[in-house]
Amino acid sequence: MQTIAFDTLQFAKKLKASQFTEEQAETLAQAMASLVDEQLATKRDLKDLEAALTLKMKELEVALRRDMKELEAGLKRDIEELRTGLTRDIEELRTGLTRDIEELRTDLTRDMGVMEANLKRDMKDMELRLTLRMGAMLVAGISIIAALVKLL
Repeated sequence: MQTIAFDTLQFAKKLKASQFTEEQAETLAQAMASLVDEQLATKRDLKDLEAALTLKMKELEVALRRDMKELEAGLKRDIEELRTGLTRDIEELRTGLTRDIEELRTDLTRDMGVMEANLKRDMKDMELRLTLRMGAMLVAGISIIAALVKLL
């Protein structure tokens, strides 16, 4: 940091001319010199600070762009992994559903065969019972007719 030239002697003379005591003027001049040296910045200091801040901003911008590219690449990778995983899961579901449908078809075909066989058996049983009833009714009818013929 550059120092600012501050003429303490001239400042003290002006204070004495304004009715300050010599001790007051010197003390005030030294305090002002210390303040100027420690607290005030020169135009050059400000330009140096601006240049340092500009450089730091460029470094931060480069780092931010790099981080954003890395983040983008990571996100693309994650999206692709998700897409692959979802595709695999969908294919597994499709395969499972196809297998379940085939099992249902097999079960239905088997059950339909069993039902058809049971229905045929039931129909044969009913045919037999109907034949027996018809025969019994025929015998009863003939017996009644024969009895009526004998009576008449």
